[in-house]
Amino acid sequence: MARLRIALAQVNPTVGDLGGNAELVVSGARRALEAGADLAAFPEMVLTGYPVEDLALRGSFAEASRRCLVELAARLAAEGLGELPVAVGYLDRRETAAAGQPPGAPENSLAWLHRGEVLLRSAKHHLPNYGVFDEFRYFVPGDRLPVVRIAGVDVASAICEDLWQDGGPVSATAKARAGLLLVINGSPYERSKDDVRLELCARRAREAGCALAYVNMVGGQDELVFDGDSLVVDASGRLLARAPRFTEDLLIADLDLPEADSSLGEGSFPLDAGDGTTITVERRFVSDGPRRDGPAEPAPLAEPLDDAAEVYGALVTGVRDYVRKNGFRSVILGLSGGIDSALVAAIAADALGPEKVHVVLMPSRYSSDHSVSDAEELVKRQGLHARTLPIRDLVEAYERELELTGLAAENLQARIRGNLLMGLSNQHGHLVLTTGNKSELAVGYSTLYGDSAGGFGPIKDLTKTLVWELSRWRNTQMGPGPFLAALGPEPIPVAIIEKEPSAELRPDQRDVDSLPPYEVLDRLLDDYVERDLGHDELVAAGHDPALVERVILLVDRAEYKRRQYPPGPKITGKNFGRDRRLPITSRWREKH
Repeated sequence: MARLRIALAQVNPTVGDLGGNAELVVSGARRALEAGADLAAFPEMVLTGYPVEDLALRGSFAEASRRCLVELAARLAAEGLGELPVAVGYLDRRETAAAGQPPGAPENSLAWLHRGEVLLRSAKHHLPNYGVFDEFRYFVPGDRLPVVRIAGVDVASAICEDLWQDGGPVSATAKARAGLLLVINGSPYERSKDDVRLELCARRAREAGCALAYVNMVGGQDELVFDGDSLVVDASGRLLARAPRFTEDLLIADLDLPEADSSLGEGSFPLDAGDGTTITVERRFVSDGPRRDGPAEPAPLAEPLDDAAEVYGALVTGVRDYVRKNGFRSVILGLSGGIDSALVAAIAADALGPEKVHVVLMPSRYSSDHSVSDAEELVKRQGLHARTLPIRDLVEAYERELELTGLAAENLQARIRGNLLMGLSNQHGHLVLTTGNKSELAVGYSTLYGDSAGGFGPIKDLTKTLVWELSRWRNTQMGPGPFLAALGPEPIPVAIIEKEPSAELRPDQRDVDSLPPYEVLDRLLDDYVERDLGHDELVAAGHDPALVERVILLVDRAEYKRRQYPPGPKITGKNFGRDRRLPITSRWREKH
């Protein structure tokens, strides 16, 4: 057996910031070398950020990525880090025609850097084309498996989806008799995905017949959140090391691995990949030592998060990085005294610090006294910047010019509030946060150019029942922490959590006047939106037939509204965004 010390750099790159992302690699490599690591690995497309979407099709961007890779290899050597083998993800271009594509087609690639040179290059073999992924649109598949001999151990390497699909690099790793499979990832967060990842890594390690190291990126990119959760399992699938979630980290692990067969020399040879393709193994030698003696250093095993903590961590990460990476210094939102805006305020305060959160109370003639006082109490508890702008006179000014009744009159109030927030945003440079939840967006209970006006929607992928759950959970937590600020006890007043929900746009209005109880509605929405069940399947699942017909109609008719809603953190398997793409103009109905 040979002892290999690996360093998995769980970092937070920014799409398009090639220089800044290269700095992350240099800094992480330096820390890895100081820790005595034999290799350092960074996430999928770390140099460009991920996903780059249509930037992949822009030749100037791909060429900049290629130059950055070569310059990074030289810089690592110039700064005394050249002896450390470093694996990084980047955007490359295929030199020759492939897969029906002309020369220059983009590749989602991995490179090994060593002694100032690019030692090996390979591209992702399996290209995901489901959910939020469009990689068939952008990339051509790779057909090579790099195997690098480091400290006497053969280390194979692959990219993200290569782990999720049968055959391909995992099968080739087993046939190449590697001692470690290193997988670099850009795997976005979904609820409970950590358990799925661990089981997957354990299964693939057993299939490959070797230990498996999984390094994932962390941070927010538009609606996606990457949660880290880098880990190492042995050849039997036993968990050896795990990094914390939603925070940058350098995971160091000492692994006792089989020594490489000395009869296996450098060079290239083809293998049946077990998926109908052939993969060419490329083996290169870096070092046969040094040998490590003595006991292995204990590796970190981060404590798992409970469901509410992981969802909240994803929301805070998504808000923090959207604000930071887009150059905003502060945020603003309307605070109504209701549960949705209360939770958004808490998320923003935890993400940015309360000093960067501005809220506006905009009571109308229908706002109850307790809603105003509850909002004021929340401001006091969280330490936010607040101002009050009553909208009664503004509404009456419109009413003198327009004869609006019913829903049109109700929506007018929301649009005036949206106007005020956007005006303050323009004046002071705040990012406007919207406060709509998934239940409301599903059935169209949001006002275009009113409560839907803004730049980011922190809770747009949370059902109303989950909004309540997270609000109760946040009230039990004391900061500071990785994604919690020191807001004091119960930052959301209990009265806000316990009050009956109401938009307060007409006298004595209650949500249950026009919607079923949210616990009933949310179960139905989960089955229709996330599971894609049709009318008959929903009825068979136990939902009331009349409610099924009504809710389907509401959801389908509101597609045009959702298209105009701002992005927000994805936390479910199917959010209103990249996951769910339905036509606005459609005459299809589930029940004709």
